[in-house]
Amino acid sequence: MKHNLILFPVLLALVACGAEPEAGKAAAVRVDGEHAILAEPDKASFLKLAPVEADQGGTLRLPGRLVWNEEKTVRVFPQLGGRVQKIAVDVGTPVKAGQPLATLSSPDYGQALADARKAVAEAQVAKQAVERSRQLREAGVIAEKDWQQAEAAAVAAHAEAARASQRLAGLGGEGDGSYLLRSPLAGVVVERNLNPGMEFRPEQAAAPLFVVTDPASLWLQIDAGEADIAYLKAGQALQVEVKQYPGERFAGVIRHVADFVDPASRSIKVRAEVANAERRLKGEMFASALVAVPASPLLRVPATAVFLLGDQRYVFIDEGQGSFLRQRVTVAAERDGWVTVSDGLKDGQRVVVEGNLHLLKYFRAQAALDKAAK
Repeated sequence: MKHNLILFPVLLALVACGAEPEAGKAAAVRVDGEHAILAEPDKASFLKLAPVEADQGGTLRLPGRLVWNEEKTVRVFPQLGGRVQKIAVDVGTPVKAGQPLATLSSPDYGQALADARKAVAEAQVAKQAVERSRQLREAGVIAEKDWQQAEAAAVAAHAEAARASQRLAGLGGEGDGSYLLRSPLAGVVVERNLNPGMEFRPEQAAAPLFVVTDPASLWLQIDAGEADIAYLKAGQALQVEVKQYPGERFAGVIRHVADFVDPASRSIKVRAEVANAERRLKGEMFASALVAVPASPLLRVPATAVFLLGDQRYVFIDEGQGSFLRQRVTVAAERDGWVTVSDGLKDGQRVVVEGNLHLLKYFRAQAALDKAAK
């Protein structure tokens, strides 16, 4: 016991001197259960206090990344193999729906063109055969069965011609056998992955030959925490900030909130749409989403008042006369430098916002002393 009485002042002196070298911060502290009691409260100028107050609401700031609006973006892949003959557009070129992007020399397209022409010709021959059979049937030269067979053959030929023509129209192309890659929608070419003379096959795993999008509208992919989900709903307005334009904000709208929480990061994926008519925002920019949060019946304290001990959060409450209570609290959310607390505090109490880690060191010294005494 005598060794403990000698050890405790030494531990306190080492902790105090090592952590806060300034003379004004070397106040002696006694630990009593969950209380830290200063022997000389007037020397504890290193402790800064702030009142516990009602939650005033604020702004929720969430990290995000700008990407192309997938509802207005198309990735162009070739449906047929071939060799690039001509490239009609480059990155940054505005295009209209149906506008050619590149011309390819494609044997596959040539075969499809030949098949379509053959099917049309056979349909025409079958149509003429039906007409002859009809006339012969009326004259009593052929049986009803022969006329029906000719009519069925004509229907089949017509269907094959329609199928071949539709496939050809879907592929795009010209009568000379050139295969054209066309833009399915109006927008701007933002990516090009082919060069003149390049040869490829559609079954090859590769990047799209072109990416066309409308950059006047972007998506913002947001990572939100579980505690933030109550403030995020589809159709809710938000604002977007990017570091490239300090002091400016851009309008956006939440379009989708994921229905599950990522088990690894415990985050929720949220997608917003951001208007970009002037095209100042760019795809793959990092951004912050700002969501207005209404006031709640909870209390709040500055974020610096809360510290983590093990897996629990605590604050130090000023009880007056140099006594500070280490109080466990239940944290609801953090935003704008404030933490909302659902349990553990009362309105009007004062908490330590600067110097709380210094007080915590005395508890650690006491814990070390108690362990040595066992």
